[in-house]
Amino acid sequence: MNFLYERITYIFDPLHHHWEQEKIYRKISVALVLFFLSYLVVIEIKRQGLLGHEVFDVIPTNHFYAISSAFTVVLILEVISLVFTLPCSFSKSVGKQFEILSLILLRNAFKELQNFPEPLTYAGNEEAILRIASDGFGALLIFALLGYYYIVQAKASEETMRPTDLYAFVAAKKGIALLLLFTFIYMGINNLFDSLAGREHDDFLHQFYTMLILSDILVVLIAQCFQPSFQAMFRNSGFALSTLMIRIALAAPPFYNVLLGLAAAVFAILLTQISMSLFIKPRSKARET
Repeated sequence: MNFLYERITYIFDPLHHHWEQEKIYRKISVALVLFFLSYLVVIEIKRQGLLGHEVFDVIPTNHFYAISSAFTVVLILEVISLVFTLPCSFSKSVGKQFEILSLILLRNAFKELQNFPEPLTYAGNEEAILRIASDGFGALLIFALLGYYYIVQAKASEETMRPTDLYAFVAAKKGIALLLLFTFIYMGINNLFDSLAGREHDDFLHQFYTMLILSDILVVLIAQCFQPSFQAMFRNSGFALSTLMIRIALAAPPFYNVLLGLAAAVFAILLTQISMSLFIKPRSKARET
């Protein structure tokens, strides 16, 4: 098993290192700006009737599609970052998923603009405007709760493992992260081909979130092998439940998605506070005495 753990670490660590480099982020940011501007230009060319071939039927004629597409790229980058945070603690991984939820809500708000005429008008778009306000304020509230969640997590401490167990546990999570990364790339390529071919398809980001839930459960079960205590099992399972609530929020209709997302954030905060104040601290004080 040690050989397998070493191979997984040998593959994962360089990928993680290159992804987290600042120069990579800068290049991606510049590419995102160029993508947004280029998409706007292509849409305008299509509006002028200069792309009449049926191959270009997939290109929209509404400039607001460029905003939604840009946010989709941002989400893809955040999901990749989420995969790389999987080997970290449960709490950090859950926090990253709340970051993605807030971005998805913002993207949903901008996505509503695709149904608006140009220039923007209020008449006839009242329901869409309410959905924009709901998703926007929902993203803001989750953003605020996420800040409080990180404050609470900074004060919390988790059960420690023996160094050998910790290495094996982290290596196992790195293996799961690699499988998720390759699966995500495969799903993204298929989604891109379906879009170019004009075939109807579901949002692969939402589909991938289902896989994240299954991976969270798998990590909880693996953690049970190294942290068999009831408190650790309940805490890890609780975090997995909060990610499940996030997934349901993504599939829920407008307004309900915000309520479920807020409920998931409050649940994660309460879980951390209760675990820290009623279980971890008393046990630590007992050890000191």
